[in-house]
Formats: sequence, structure tokens, C-alpha cells
Amino acid sequence: MINRELLAPESIVVIGGSNNVHKPGGAVVRNLLQGGYKGTLRIVNPKEDEVQGIKAFHDAKELPPTELAILVVAAKYCPDYVELMAKEKGTRAFIIISAGFGEETKAGAELEQRILDTCKEYGCALIGPNCIGLLTRWHHSVFTRPIPNLDPKGVDFISGSGATAVFILESAVTKGLPFNSVWSIGNGKQIGIETVLEYMDEHFDAERDSLVKLLYIENISDPDKLLFHATSLIRKGCRIAAIKAGSSESGSRAASSHTGAIASSDSAVEALFRKAGIVRCHSREELTTVGCIFTLPRFNGKNFAIVTHAGGPGVMLTDALSKGGMTVPPLTGDAADELKAQLLPGSSVSNPIDILATGGAEQLATAIDFCENRFDDIDAIMVIFGTPGLVKIFEVYDVLHKKILECKKPIFPILPSVSTAGPEVQEFLKRGHVNFSDEVTLATALSQIMQTPQPAPLEVQLYGIDFTKLHNVIMDVKENGYVEPSVVRQLLESAGIPMVPELVSTSKEELAAFAQHVGYPVVAKVVGPVHKSDVGGVTLNIRSKEVLNAEFDRMMQIPDATAVMVQKMIKGTELFIGAKYEPRFGHVVLCGLGGIFVEVLKDVSSGLAPLGYDEAYSMIRSLRGYKIIKGTRGQKGLNEQKYAEIIVRLSTLLRFATEIKEIDINPLLADADGVTAVDARILIEK
Repeated sequence: MINRELLAPESIVVIGGSNNVHKPGGAVVRNLLQGGYKGTLRIVNPKEDEVQGIKAFHDAKELPPTELAILVVAAKYCPDYVELMAKEKGTRAFIIISAGFGEETKAGAELEQRILDTCKEYGCALIGPNCIGLLTRWHHSVFTRPIPNLDPKGVDFISGSGATAVFILESAVTKGLPFNSVWSIGNGKQIGIETVLEYMDEHFDAERDSLVKLLYIENISDPDKLLFHATSLIRKGCRIAAIKAGSSESGSRAASSHTGAIASSDSAVEALFRKAGIVRCHSREELTTVGCIFTLPRFNGKNFAIVTHAGGPGVMLTDALSKGGMTVPPLTGDAADELKAQLLPGSSVSNPIDILATGGAEQLATAIDFCENRFDDIDAIMVIFGTPGLVKIFEVYDVLHKKILECKKPIFPILPSVSTAGPEVQEFLKRGHVNFSDEVTLATALSQIMQTPQPAPLEVQLYGIDFTKLHNVIMDVKENGYVEPSVVRQLLESAGIPMVPELVSTSKEELAAFAQHVGYPVVAKVVGPVHKSDVGGVTLNIRSKEVLNAEFDRMMQIPDATAVMVQKMIKGTELFIGAKYEPRFGHVVLCGLGGIFVEVLKDVSSGLAPLGYDEAYSMIRSLRGYKIIKGTRGQKGLNEQKYAEIIVRLSTLLRFATEIKEIDINPLLADADGVTAVDARILIEK
């Protein structure tokens, strides 16, 4: 729970506060004092009479009623202090800086549980233990530095790691990124990242609150809660970016299918963020760069003008933007000719606009004005300007400051000389601006933002699913494991997923009759082994009964073979759809190009079931191989609509059949007319 006493306490006590500002207890007191806390500040220190100019209490029992207690003492003393303060002093909020709890030992976990039980009994809010504290415009209850610029419209930052939060703040401060609040949740047993988002969502005021949230997440304890409140905040106008650390190891059993090999907890995180509309970042620099972008005016479009006085950075930025799916269009025509005439001789206006190392404030202003007023197809302007040692940087940055305020098109300042022009850059930041000192990092962050879809609709697509048949088929499965082909077929039929005609049998005569009925050529596949291709259990383009009979005899000799499947042979481009159940998250659905290379290339996109059509299209179009689906080099494209429909139908099936733990449809054969499932495996665990 989050309450007023935590956010805006009228009195605070630091238990363990000291005069030594090089220790957490002294640093917390220093930051509270320097932060201008206007309430009553009290200190408990049994050995000191005065701490940093404040009279100290030798025993917490001597304290008057106090709303918020910050504990900076050994873990073993914390439960007793919490009980004393909550029971006798009316304290209803605690920030426990101390470590040595559940993150370390079983005994520490027991101490932590005692604290949680007391907080529950008395209705107290709890941040920590094992955290750096809470930083707001009301009180600076942290022991660390730097303390960033605090602004009502600054960023709300929530971190699952105290040390990482400090490093992220270091990265942000150098860019000029302002903050509204910093939450270090520590062990997060009561107030986790999801709880903070919930509070921000339920108490959101668009006129008063920050519209930017940055998250550093080490554990997602409640994915549904995170999804719901992140989606809600984004729909209210907020923008959210996050790092999720520790997702590289799936921690699951050895995979026996393509989906099992590819899907992981990282796929689940990717799918969750995509569904919520959260921009996923992978480094501190990327997260803070995205945060800086979020502070600039929103814009639609992907066309950028680059104004620079150094050719190399302009070229690198052009390459990075192009790689991220954005464009730096050439500037031509009368306007370009006029601009060139007004710049110094030798300047280039082709885009990047190179005003030369000798160009200064006047030339920069001219180039920006043309981009703003004369080049209509430009959506945003990027300005690269460091110190060439030839012009006055203060004057240049003054022009840049004025143009950022005047122009309707966003201007991205890239000021790389943070050392040699440190005072000039700092003066620019003090005016309320941000700085992207590295152009490629900026382009990478922009591409992440551009590629992040809007939050998905909450409704489930139910059309075309036979729920009665689905339920009955699942109920008839008696044993856990991969189900028989006939069960696979019934399950896919219940979702309306088209399949190639097939027959499974142990009789050569039945299979030959089926092949005659559907027409040659046909495909024969062994039934039993999971990976048919690996054991020589697939034969294509069988054109006669004699060859079919011979292949039947050969396949039945393969170890673990139980039958042979014959299918009508069809042609098309191979696609793939799979899904895997991830604990807490639900089913992660994967799509991509199919065949034997899906596990090698791993060109897949993930989504969290249930999926809507917009999500399915977004997944398909984010594939590196999407050009193949769309059609390239004169070849017809595939039926993207049918592919998206199958993804949506499968995700709905999984939403109502949680017993399905893994499904692998590979390949689906697609052409311009349709998409048909050729082979599938389904793992059921009741």
C-alpha cells in the first residue's frame, strides 16, 4: 500500500542517523536537509546528542508521534523498531535502507516477514528493505547521489535495484533529464514496481502528474497487474520505457520442439511489453536516452533533417536512422538552392546539411529556419554541434535554445563536446533542455520507440472458435504429453485453422486408398518420433502406390514409430507459428518464417495471448524476413491476412485451453490465396 505518510509526511525520523555523511545514516540526513524538507525532522542515535545540527534522541521510545520512519540500522533490530513505531508512535510509513533480509538468508527472510506482518496489522506502507530510499519533491529520503533536478513534469523512475538506480541517475543527469520521483523498491515484498504503477494509475492527474515513467525491473511478480496499469497509463497519455534484466536464461526444461527451443522468459517479457506498449530498452544509456526523447514534443512521421558542422557524425547518424527504419530524405529544389546560397561557400544542403566547421550561430539559425518553414516533408530536426575551436559555443547554443522554443518541429540537440565545452553544455541544460551526446545511441533509441506498438485492445476475439469441441477434446485426453495426430487435428479444427488433408494409419492399403482419393503427389511422415526430419521420417513428392508402400515399410522400422501419416502434397512458402506456456505470464505466441531453419535463424516475433488483429499484424511486420511475406523481386506476396487470422485464432484457443503447454505448427504453407497447416505438435499437461 502507498499512503500520504509515505509521500508527504509531516514528520520524519531517521533511526540510525549520524554525523558521518560517508555512511548511509549520515547521508540520508544530509540529503533530507539539503533537499529542503519542510516538516519536522528527528534523529535517533544512542551515542550522539546532536546530528548535523538536529537534537538527537538516544532511544526511539522517547520520540513523539512521527509519520515516517527511515531505518538505517542492522537488520536484526528492524522488526522491533517497526513494531514500536507502528504500535506506540503512530508511524504509518517505513523506508528500510538496511540489508541482510530475505535477499541473503533464511533467517533474514524471517525478520522481513515479521516486519511485513506488523505493517499489515497497523496499515503501514513499506519501502524496502535493502533499498536506497525514496526521492520526491517533498522529501529526499535517499542516502545516495546524484540528486537529479526535480520537476513536476520530470520522469517518474522506479527501480528494482538500488545500485543500478544510482548508475541510471548518473546517466540521466549528464543528459539533463529531469525527475519527478525516484522509487527504489529493494526487496519489494509489500510495494513492488507493479504496486507503484497501480498507485500512479489510480491517482493519475494529467494536469499535475508526470507523463513519463522509466522502469528498471529484475523480477515481474505480477505480469497481469503490470500489463493492466501500464496499458492504462499509456492510454491516459503517459509514455513508459523499461529494462528487464535477467531474462537470458529460460530456466525451463530441455526443449523438445522448435517452440520450446526458441521461447523463453525473455520472449514472455518481450510479448508483455509489446502488448502494453512499453518501449523495451537493454542498457542504461538507452533507457535514459528514450526518457529524454519522451520529454520532447511528440511527432508523427519518420523523415529527419540533420544539421551539422562535422561530416562524419552526420553520416553515422544517417546510417543509424536508416538502419532503424527512418529516413533522411534528400533536400532539393528552389528551397535547397536558396539555403545553399545563404550558407558559407562549400556548405552542403543535400541532407545532412553541413554548415562547415567555420559555420556559427547565424548559419545554424538559417538552416533550422529552412527545415522548419521551407521543407514540408521534414518531421523533425537533429542538430549536431560540438566545439570546433573556431566559433563561440555559448552564442550557438543560445540560438539552439531559442529555436527549440520557437519551432513546431522537434529539435534533437546532439552536443558531443561534454568535456571541452562542459560549461557551455551545462548552461544549455540549465535552461531546461536535454542533450543526446551520441548520435547513434539516439537513433537506436528512436527506432525502439518507433517500433513499439500502441497498447493492445483488451477484448478477446471469439469469432470462429468452437469452444464446445475444444473442451470435449481436452477432456478426452487421458495422459500428459504430446498428443496423437488425430487429437492435434481436432484441436486445430476447433480453432478454425485450415489443415492439409491427411490420414494416419498402420495399414498400407488404407494409406494407398487415401492417396488415390486425394491425388498424387503425396507426403509420407513417420508418427511417433518428435523430430521426424532428424530420423529420416519425411518423404516428399511421392507419385505412385509402389513408392508409397516402400516408404511405409521403411518408416515403420524407425525406432519409436507407431504409424505413418500421408498428406496431400501442397506447395508454398514455409511459415511458423508456435506457443509456449510461461508461468505467471500465460501463453507466449511466436510467429516467423518456417521450415527446418526456424530454430537456427530465430527470426521470430512474440506476443502474449490473447492477441488482437493489430497485434498479429505488428508481430508479422516486425520480422526481419517480412519482405518475403510482403513479396519481393517480382514474386507475389503471401496472404498476410490469413496468417494474422491464424495467429489470432490460435491465441484465442490457448486463452481457453490452458492445459496446452506447448504447440508447434511448422510448417504452414502459404501463398497469395491462403495459409494451410501441414505439421503440428501439441503438448498437453493437465
